[in-house]
Amino acid sequence: MNILYVAELVGKAGIYALKKGLPELRKTHAPDLVIVNADGATGGWGLGRNHAAYIRKLGADVLTTGECCFYKKDLVQNMEKLPYVLRPDNISPAAPGFGSRIYNSGGRKVAVAVMIGQSGFSRLHGDNPFIKMPVLLERLAQETPFIIVDFHASATAEKLTFFAAADGRCSAVIGSHTRVQSADETILAGGTAVICDAGRTGSIDSVGGSDREAKIREYLSGVPDWTREAWDRPELQGVLLSLDDGGKAVSIVRIRHRVPDAPQAPEGEDGETSGEHDGAHNA
Repeated sequence: MNILYVAELVGKAGIYALKKGLPELRKTHAPDLVIVNADGATGGWGLGRNHAAYIRKLGADVLTTGECCFYKKDLVQNMEKLPYVLRPDNISPAAPGFGSRIYNSGGRKVAVAVMIGQSGFSRLHGDNPFIKMPVLLERLAQETPFIIVDFHASATAEKLTFFAAADGRCSAVIGSHTRVQSADETILAGGTAVICDAGRTGSIDSVGGSDREAKIREYLSGVPDWTREAWDRPELQGVLLSLDDGGKAVSIVRIRHRVPDAPQAPEGEDGETSGEHDGAHNA
């Protein structure tokens, strides 16, 4: 089984890169399932309801999020109706939406789950993922051996420790949140593929997908500015996983797929706005 994980979409440039790049990657790699991290798809911070539907239309089977999962009210109000959108599993059970689900792919079941780390998030606080993870993975393993976890966390040390704790319990743990692709992809002794961060899909000549000059001014002035998205050198990043029939990882390959420059920054295909947020990703 081949699974394509598309790294975090950042703003309109990220959606543009997905639109242009995914058809070619489908043709080249023939993935059985496409997972897209959409935590920054709308205005760079969060996911709007219209964007969720549009990304699904572009070919995503599953959309994962992270600490920005509740930034857009229209998504929060509709989460129960969107089984293809996942928020972190290790948050309050009273929260709307789904933290993990089983999906059908070519007659086989694939489990996808999201967990959030405990360091660096000011608005969304998760329960200890090291306590929640074994229970979650044991439950999912009763349904299928194919289990993919998106671990949304800031600290590399927390990610590496989580990988070690999850080894042998799932097919892969894909790190997200920093929006910078790491070069540490590997398959652990227990057959679990891991990478600290799959990167970002959007502008590469940027600061985490945001305009560089705006971010420089932010650090000089101390005044946050998340309003200006970058467009230079759009790229689709992520990883391609290959799993054997027992759910163990056979390979994990980093993807960096350059797409044509946009002739101009489009206004967006579905009228989404950036909304409000706090906090920033690392760059």
